[in-house]
Amino acid sequence: MNIFLWALGFISVMAVSACTENSKQESQTLKTNESMEFLELVKTRRSIRNYLPQEVEQEKLDYIMESVRLAPSAANIQPWYFYIIKSEEAKKAVTDSYPAKWMATAPMYIVACGNSEVSWKRNSYDGKDYVDVDVAIAFEHLCLAAAEQGLGTCWIGHFDPEKITTLLNIPSHLTPIAITPLGYPHPEQGRRTPRKKIEEIMEVR
Repeated sequence: MNIFLWALGFISVMAVSACTENSKQESQTLKTNESMEFLELVKTRRSIRNYLPQEVEQEKLDYIMESVRLAPSAANIQPWYFYIIKSEEAKKAVTDSYPAKWMATAPMYIVACGNSEVSWKRNSYDGKDYVDVDVAIAFEHLCLAAAEQGLGTCWIGHFDPEKITTLLNIPSHLTPIAITPLGYPHPEQGRRTPRKKIEEIMEVR
């Protein structure tokens, strides 16, 4: 009987050990798969300059903006504010400040603003204002979340900030930093722009 109990205990210990090892392997596999999925998402995202007239579903917009809300920022200040542009009047304000013909194909736009009055500054050294960095992080969350939802974006910085501030009545404590159209990509797109080789952008020291 004692031998039987010992054998039963040994088998139980081995089974638990095997389950633990399998769990570790599954966890490692899951992490690898998640990494691959993210890389594929990054490869999928591109600047879209031609859109279908189809409206963006509210649940997709909610998903995108929740991804924006969760973005990190210096000292967690979150010095950003976003204007969701849907009305014809507001859309005209955007296209007047950036009058590219292709912009008119998008069903909506998002304007990202930063608040330098509250943003973190590197005051102990050079005083660098991190508002652009923080808004850029949140804006890239937006672009990647949109791509995951099958939507297109195009990061625009070449617009008239004074004009869009006036036309959208943006308060003085906010500075418009970036604009993107948001919508379903038209099948006809230009060629994908190339990226530098890895050895051109990094070095190990």
